[in-house]
Amino acid sequence: MSHIRAVIKGVGGYVPEYILTNQELEKKVDTNDEWITSRTGIKERRILKGKDQGTSAMAVKAVQELLEKTNTNPEDIDFILCSTITPDYLCPVTSNLICDMVGAKNAFSFDLMAACSGFLFALSTGANFIESGRYKKGIIIGADKMSSIVNYEDRNTCILFGDGAGCALIEAEENSSYGIIDMAMRTDGSGLNYLNIRGGGSRLPPQEYKFDDKEIHKKFFIHQEGATVFKTAVTRMADISAFIMEKNNLKGEDIQWLVPHQANKRIIDATADRMGIGPEKVTLNIEKYGNTTNGTLPLCFWDFEKKFKKGDNIILAAFGGGFTWGSMYLKWAYDTK
Repeated sequence: MSHIRAVIKGVGGYVPEYILTNQELEKKVDTNDEWITSRTGIKERRILKGKDQGTSAMAVKAVQELLEKTNTNPEDIDFILCSTITPDYLCPVTSNLICDMVGAKNAFSFDLMAACSGFLFALSTGANFIESGRYKKGIIIGADKMSSIVNYEDRNTCILFGDGAGCALIEAEENSSYGIIDMAMRTDGSGLNYLNIRGGGSRLPPQEYKFDDKEIHKKFFIHQEGATVFKTAVTRMADISAFIMEKNNLKGEDIQWLVPHQANKRIIDATADRMGIGPEKVTLNIEKYGNTTNGTLPLCFWDFEKKFKKGDNIILAAFGGGFTWGSMYLKWAYDTK
């Protein structure tokens, strides 16, 4: 009996030109390069500048690069899923705008929101669409304009986040030994108080906005209690990655690459240690992009694509606000020419 598997056939990415360095942040808040680097691993981050530039502006460039690289006709795409916490608008959803701008006239699309775990959740969702046999090609996007929700007077959060977008093309292959093999995802809503953006939802609707009230205004920025988030992320991201390895009878020597969410280098190191793999097997670009939230995993694909080899065992791992976390096991399906 044949089995359909979702296989990654190409990746694309985009980061804005403007670079916000640690030295520039030193002029805005009480911090310094050594403090930021030692605690997070971040040296700089990219920021999207310009009027009327939303998350879709970056996502479209990433998708266009992907379509060109893979010689894919946008009209052959069945669906586009966009994971983001910074949509252009609440309605229409950002994926609808992207479909229109890239010419994916025959695709359905929707946004998916799971904080920093969003791309992993969206990739899992897209894989299930493919494996159902109803769809052949889909694009999964992770993109965020985090600068739009960061308070640059808050030293605890403004040092962490940057803007960027990445994407992956997934296609159906019958009886393939490559592609997305297994995944595990978890959520815990009790994390609300530790990592959140409270403003803009139905609990704080527009008629209750008081923009001259500084406390209300703060609710529209991302809020994080760093110590609790760090401790929880270290445990749960490492645990779920170890779980997916044990479930698939994998040991550290069987893994070629760990592709982790780029939130904090210490969290990434702890996850790699738990999995029994060395730093040479970890994709790391946090030093130049910071935490791009939904963009981190696909931007790692984009940066390290030329190093991946066909048949490589890859583990994805993510942790996000809310809380959300998960891991995925896939076999890379192509060598980059």
